[in-house]
Amino acid sequence: MSPATGDRHRVVVLALDGVYPFELGIPSRVFGAVAEHYEVLTCSVDGRPVRTNSDFSVTVEHGPEVLATADTVILPPFDMARLSRELPAAVAGALAPVRAGARIVSICTGAFVLAAAGLLDGRPATTHWALAAVFRDWFPQVALDPGVLFVDDGDVLTSAGAASGVDVCLHLVRKDHGTAVANFVARVCVVPPWRDGGQAQYIEQPVPETTANDTSATRQWALENLHEPLALSTLADHARMSLRTFARRFNDEVGMSPGRWLIQQRVARARHLLESTDLAVDDIAGQVGFATGTSLRQHLHAAIGVSPLAYRRTFRGGAAAQP
Repeated sequence: MSPATGDRHRVVVLALDGVYPFELGIPSRVFGAVAEHYEVLTCSVDGRPVRTNSDFSVTVEHGPEVLATADTVILPPFDMARLSRELPAAVAGALAPVRAGARIVSICTGAFVLAAAGLLDGRPATTHWALAAVFRDWFPQVALDPGVLFVDDGDVLTSAGAASGVDVCLHLVRKDHGTAVANFVARVCVVPPWRDGGQAQYIEQPVPETTANDTSATRQWALENLHEPLALSTLADHARMSLRTFARRFNDEVGMSPGRWLIQQRVARARHLLESTDLAVDDIAGQVGFATGTSLRQHLHAAIGVSPLAYRRTFRGGAAAQP
């Protein structure tokens, strides 16, 4: 099954002992908001109830046999006391029937399971920032990036802690069915359709002086004026800060430089216009602040690996479009 066939895409969530209840429910909440596209099943390694990391257990409806039918497998996080370098035999047995080509997704400590299974060898990945040192020590063969909310490496995706599970699930909806559907899901779940920055903004750090301004108003202003050049000096002037202060404070709040953030916003806006309009690529480039259509093509390819025309064909079903 796949989204392209018209059949519902089957998502199977594997609950391990010590599972975090909040994250366990994320796939059902996000994908379940568009049940016409997705079917979500939850299983355990033996079909028995699973002890959570709270003061209750959960009863699941399925055993590991449903993993063989999954289009997407999701590993929610579990208690850190249960982390191990080695893959438990029961978990290895449950994952063994997962078919080739199925997407595999982890949330937070679920990445430790994927790494122990060898599924992240030589790949980029992430996990909760607080566990980065342990992860690197145990799995040096994985290209860990603890500064991002999630990593999409094609058939394997990893995400950071807690609410980043929402981010990666929304990303999959967007990837499968486009921005409009993902935005609908976000509204139903009352969450942002896309969060700026990465984990860096959540790592404990000194609180800025209360007399200093933040950059949120300037970020909003920039989003309303993406068609403009928006040099760093322009943003700093709007925020009434020096260049150095603005760049430092922006990075502290968002977790990335102003330039990188602007590119992300421009690419996101371009994707929306490619999906929802018949505007030519050069016209879209002008509306989102890229100097030329060539620049848009380069940035879009760097972000998602496809050309504007290929992206538009994917999400508009071959609708007439200007290259």
